[in-house]
Amino acid sequence: MFFRHSSKIGDKMKLIIGLGNPGKKYDNTRHNTGFMCIDALAEHFNQEIGTKKFEGLYTKFKYKGEDIVLLKPQTYMNNSGMSVGAIMKYFKIDKEDILVIYDDMDMPVGKLRLREKGSAGGHNGMKSIISHVGGQDFKRIRFGIGKIPHCDVVNYVLGHFGPAEYPVIQEGIKTCVDAIMCYIDNDDFNKAMNTFN
Repeated sequence: MFFRHSSKIGDKMKLIIGLGNPGKKYDNTRHNTGFMCIDALAEHFNQEIGTKKFEGLYTKFKYKGEDIVLLKPQTYMNNSGMSVGAIMKYFKIDKEDILVIYDDMDMPVGKLRLREKGSAGGHNGMKSIISHVGGQDFKRIRFGIGKIPHCDVVNYVLGHFGPAEYPVIQEGIKTCVDAIMCYIDNDDFNKAMNTFN
């Protein structure tokens, strides 16, 4: 699938996506770390992600002359790509202008890893996005949620952070917002990677 640039010359737009599951029972669970980061980013911009469309919740606003779109797919994690693909097609956003934030069990709690491309690494939300946007070459921030040896993976990712983890998660979310602002302010993801990896 190929997405054309916006027809207006000089138009710039960034789409930033946080992954998670909709519904109260999933609030603040490990699998919803992407939602938590995108909510903090929206708060930083004094925006509310409240528009329902494209099988997601989103907001679109201008920042330093550039359009920014923040998206929380509401399809449940495994079908996240449906929402991402729909909003990209509507706004004519290319793969190189999207950034996805998602949880990663293979990294320590609160640790971030910024990458310009890569595989899904077993993450179903990322598998869905890769299939809908037609490739792996898009920016992403992996947010560490840690793991317990021999635990049930589904129960673990759908569980809540423990009291000791919560301050670490909050610090990680703050760092994630700082990393995204570094990318946006400098229009340079490499700079963000060099600073925050």
